[in-house]
Amino acid sequence: MCVRPSTVLMCSSDLTPPPSSLSPTAPPISRFNRRVSVCAEAFNPDEEEDDTEPRVVHPKTDEQRCRLQEACRDILLFKTLDQEQMSQVLDAMFEHRVQAKDHVINQGDDGDNFYVIERGVFDIVVERGGQALCVGKYDNKGSFGELALMYNTPRAATIIATNEGALWGLDRVTFRRLVLKNNAKKRKMYEIFIESVPLLKSLELSERMKIVDVIGVKMYHDGERIITQGDKADCFYIVESGEVRIMMKSKTKAAQQDNSEVEIARCTRGQYFGELALVTNKPRAASAYAEGEVKCLVMDVQAFERLLGSCKEIMQRNIAHYEEQLVALFGSSMDLRD
Repeated sequence: MCVRPSTVLMCSSDLTPPPSSLSPTAPPISRFNRRVSVCAEAFNPDEEEDDTEPRVVHPKTDEQRCRLQEACRDILLFKTLDQEQMSQVLDAMFEHRVQAKDHVINQGDDGDNFYVIERGVFDIVVERGGQALCVGKYDNKGSFGELALMYNTPRAATIIATNEGALWGLDRVTFRRLVLKNNAKKRKMYEIFIESVPLLKSLELSERMKIVDVIGVKMYHDGERIITQGDKADCFYIVESGEVRIMMKSKTKAAQQDNSEVEIARCTRGQYFGELALVTNKPRAASAYAEGEVKCLVMDVQAFERLLGSCKEIMQRNIAHYEEQLVALFGSSMDLRD
């Protein structure tokens, strides 16, 4: 769903990897031999144009590389890398197998690796007031561990495997040299635009910059469907350029032959959509289509939960306005409540 600037509308580890007979894995990480804290380090990509560090390469079989490429296909942090940079990232990544109850990273530790999930379910656990709370999970896809590497801060959460799984790790040096440098360029492109998005005005500057760091960019052609009503939600969208039509079929008229899609809103630059399903934890309530050429900034559900928590109250208040629009269009707001 999507919101206009002035009015509310519908559019709005510690682990020691097991030996592998296929290829080398990461060197074992001992819990008694942590690296020294790096929280005082500064990363200035403008001063680090020359890549003096030797390239890290973990050999892989063809089968492993295919699995790795598939796991990384939708990782937003990698979307802005060019072909050569992405090839270096894939070369440097190592396979990391886990078993149920293994801790991949622990809250409070220094960051050493960034992880991409190939398979497995992982709980996100945060200690608050002396209690360990499960605040979310990764289900066979996604990535984690980037924030500590980006901002030289301790791990913000503990990630625990709930079953046997496989991860791909990227060491801190390669991550900073390739991904952070590229993100710094992206910051220069998007920081002014992000500041202009009404929903994000309540965030601190540092919070908005974290959003810039994790967003991806997607292009859509005229008539292309961006999200589909009834699908499971996995991303949140902000329109950077172009126009997006929000269309809906009424569930209360599903059996009727004339239950065609009805346009309920349009989103333009600075407006957002796709948040409703993430806030309510329900399937997509509407479909979205590109009207002409459209460019969207995209944030995955994990980053949405982590970085836009303070904006959820605004989004939840918008639901009442969405329901009013549905009553006017369909005579019922059951589409949101079901």
